[in-house]
Amino acid sequence: MSGVESLLGEFLRARRQATTVERAGLLRGAGSRRTPGLRRGEVAMLAGVSVDYYMRLEQGRERSPSDAVLNALAGVFGLDYEATEHLYELARSTRGSFRRTHVADRVSPSVLRLVNNWEHALAFVVNRRLDVLAQNAAAAAFLEDLSYSDNLLRLNFLNPASREVFLDWEREARFMVAHMRAAVGADLDDPSVLALVEELSLASEDFRRIWENYDIRIKAHDIGRYHHHRVGDLTLWLATFAIDGAPGQRLFVAHAEPGTPSDDALARLSASRR
Repeated sequence: MSGVESLLGEFLRARRQATTVERAGLLRGAGSRRTPGLRRGEVAMLAGVSVDYYMRLEQGRERSPSDAVLNALAGVFGLDYEATEHLYELARSTRGSFRRTHVADRVSPSVLRLVNNWEHALAFVVNRRLDVLAQNAAAAAFLEDLSYSDNLLRLNFLNPASREVFLDWEREARFMVAHMRAAVGADLDDPSVLALVEELSLASEDFRRIWENYDIRIKAHDIGRYHHHRVGDLTLWLATFAIDGAPGQRLFVAHAEPGTPSDDALARLSASRR
């Protein structure tokens, strides 16, 4: 069984176990269910395929599911656009042929100027692993004195202080894991990604739990709540942007409503690094 095929099976199993009977529109029978989520037979019935065919998909023995089957499975599991796109990517990829052409983790001068010119926002650039490649003064001040701040996943899962910084820690942690899953796609055999996943899996039970959910998400939450030891609580609007010409790199921006205490706190953070 190839790496990509096993990834497809892992994704299908995770989504099946996370899909409730109620979400799928089925009636819950009497008695308890031995397994979480849907049974394979229920998924097969809802998707209009045989149980044997669906089992082959989960086991990596079916190599070319049709668009109709993929669409049906996306409907059964209630996948959004990003997760459906990920499903297609896993199904269409084959080991060795999907290797992306990686660019060096160097941020272009024009992007650096853009990041540094954002004076009243946290702005930083990350790669697919969520390594922080560049950051402006406010972001540097926000992350100051925090260990593992060179990588957002390490910061969240290896630094206990992150639970004081990210006031909605579970939501932030789930987003970051889901973001990396989406950004990496079917290229999870990238040695640098494997090394990071192994490191975090060994060190953090929370990471293992969230990683096994196999959620997919690129877009950040609209609002985030944070705490900084010098300026207090901040409520920030969040946005992310893909950087043209730099595959895998994304620009994260967090800003506050003008005239609010959070806006004042950001101004003080920026001034402290000048």
